[in-house]
Formats: sequence, structure tokens, C-alpha cells
Amino acid sequence: MIRVKVDPLRPDVVALASPVDILRRGGIVAYPTDTMYGLAVDPRNDTAVERLFEVKSRDRSAAVALIASDVAQAQEAGMFGASELALARGFWPGPLTIVVPASSKLSPALTGDLQTVGVRVPAHSVAQALARAFASCITATSANLSGRAPAVTADEVAAALGTRIDAVIDAGAAPGGAPSTIVEVVNDRPVLRRSGAIAWDRVLESLK
Repeated sequence: MIRVKVDPLRPDVVALASPVDILRRGGIVAYPTDTMYGLAVDPRNDTAVERLFEVKSRDRSAAVALIASDVAQAQEAGMFGASELALARGFWPGPLTIVVPASSKLSPALTGDLQTVGVRVPAHSVAQALARAFASCITATSANLSGRAPAVTADEVAAALGTRIDAVIDAGAAPGGAPSTIVEVVNDRPVLRRSGAIAWDRVLESLK
């Protein structure tokens, strides 16, 4: 596993070239978000997604969410209606994951049996820069073995996963705290799929 150090506020695109190349070759890269460290693979690559489940010892029926660099890139992952776009514009960048019908370009293994995918734009310069440099959404599952505590530093990632992954982008400690709130719009009504960093009342109020 290689370690790439970057400035958390002004990540150097040149420094991200190696992690991006690893992603293009089907590898796994740990990176910081506005909540915790996550694991990135190419969500369109079946082999990479399968390896991600193996590395985390994750139940394959559990869907994996994505991170995007901006709203336009997020829309490449799935179909956004008017309500989903309103939520995106109201809370992104930030810890709100929006569940949408998944694009056919994504690996079926990514979505479980749901044919939907959760996606968000994080309030973290490194996570945004990685997705932007990769020119695609990246996976956002936490950088840990399933059932274990999430990693909030590169050292914790290395201790938990070591040579199971190919690289870690070290930008210091992630903020930690609650994970992202997950919302899905069903029949034009927002449904809470997971409580998290953004209060549900704020989500409901934003759609009035």
C-alpha cells in the first residue's frame, strides 16, 4: 500500500495522479471525506466492486454509495428528478446522500437488489478533487472491515486494512462524527433511509 500526502484544503492534482491511475486499473484507494475515510473504486468496474466487498468482508446484498465532485457528475450515476435536484442544491456539498435510480453504466454488484444508488457531493476538497481527477463518481463506503469502527485517519486505515488496499491519500484527520443522512424520494415524498449528520426536519423543511 502506498501513502500519498496532500493538503486537505488545496490538494495537488499532480499528487493525485497515482491514486487516479490505481483506480483506472481496478485498484482500491482510501481517501478522506467530510465525515470519515472512505474506500474508492471505479463503480463501473465489476471486478473492482467485487474486490471492494471482499476487502471489507461486506455482505454483497448491501448497496454501496458514491461520491461525486459536483451535481453534474452525480447525475451521471443515476436519474435525478426535481425533488432530488432541490435536495442536492440545498445540501451539497455536505453529508446528505440522495438515493436515485441507478445508471446502467454502474456495476450491478454495487446496487444489491435495489437497482438504486446513493450519491452525494462531500464538503471535503480532497474527496471532490479525487472524483474530479478520476472524471467519474467513486465509491464511498467506509474504510474499515464491516462491523468495525470507521477510520478517521490514514494511520487507522493502514492499521485496519494494510495491504488489502492499494493506496491511502493522507490529508490528516477526517472530522468524524455522524455519517451522512440518507434520503430517497418515493412517489414524490421524501423517505428517511438512515439518520445522520443532517437533521431530518431540515430535509423536510427544504422541500416545502
